[in-house]
Amino acid sequence: MAFTVVYDACVLYPVRLRDLLIRAAYTPQLNLRARVTSQIIEELGRALIRTGAMPESRWVAHRAQIEAAVPDFVVNGYEILIDGIDLPDPDDRHVVAAAIRAHASAVVTFNLADFPASTLDAYGLEAVHPDDFCCSLIDQSAGACVD
Repeated sequence: MAFTVVYDACVLYPVRLRDLLIRAAYTPQLNLRARVTSQIIEELGRALIRTGAMPESRWVAHRAQIEAAVPDFVVNGYEILIDGIDLPDPDDRHVVAAAIRAHASAVVTFNLADFPASTLDAYGLEAVHPDDFCCSLIDQSAGACVD
């Protein structure tokens, strides 16, 4: 059974990390099932465009590449769960809702304080920093990560 995670938008912003995380999601040896939502992808797009990291004219094609890169990458049907989740930043509730819907074990995020264990424990989730997540992938299969 694959280890399922939801990527928060912030970990997809740095281009090299985004590339690594998406490649990891379609590397069979890692046994990883990575998920996002349309809302997470839209948040990423707004940030890339706002900061000038990607021109708006290029975003549409890049978004399509992201969504097509990983089978079953985009979670749907999580919206009904959002209102029942209490987090320090209410704007992050959709990430936890998606993780619940996707039967994930973790949310990969830089913003660990926004996903307190006191809330996530009730859903069988944990927040994982991308550095720790990537180290665990390397520990699992350094060869697959290098490839």
